[in-house]
Amino acid sequence: MTPDLVTFLRPLLRAEASAEAYATGAEPGDLEQAVWLRLLERLRADDPPRDPHRWLRSAVRTEARRTRRTARAEQPYGTEPAGAAEHEPEHLALTAARHRALRDAVRRLPGRCPRLLEALLSPKDLTYREIAGELGISQGSLGPERSRCLGCLRRLLTPEVAAR
Repeated sequence: MTPDLVTFLRPLLRAEASAEAYATGAEPGDLEQAVWLRLLERLRADDPPRDPHRWLRSAVRTEARRTRRTARAEQPYGTEPAGAAEHEPEHLALTAARHRALRDAVRRLPGRCPRLLEALLSPKDLTYREIAGELGISQGSLGPERSRCLGCLRRLLTPEVAAR
């Protein structure tokens, strides 16, 4: 594209893009950029417009219609996409901090509670039978013992949660 053509067309393109942008909901600069790109593509194909002013007005209107159609077809998300926040660094750091706090509290529990809750929180997803075998207690006493341990954990964490 010759510098003369750019200098020659810039004021007209800026005015046309500003006039059309409001109706489309687009930024005038976006329309300008799209039209400059179309002109570059046309010049690359060795097909310069015979009447640059007329071509430019037509190109701006064409881009404005395309922008309007695109905007009508787009639907905003009601909420963030599922799982989007789960992979953000802040969310990952807060989740890791909560897990550390929970594991620290579990280690401070009395008796068999730390081993029992560690087994329940294990990524191996152990069954009650496997946990009972590992701890050397009957499978029937796991439920009541788990309830007592969770009660202790709740009492232990309540002051920490309230302090935050």
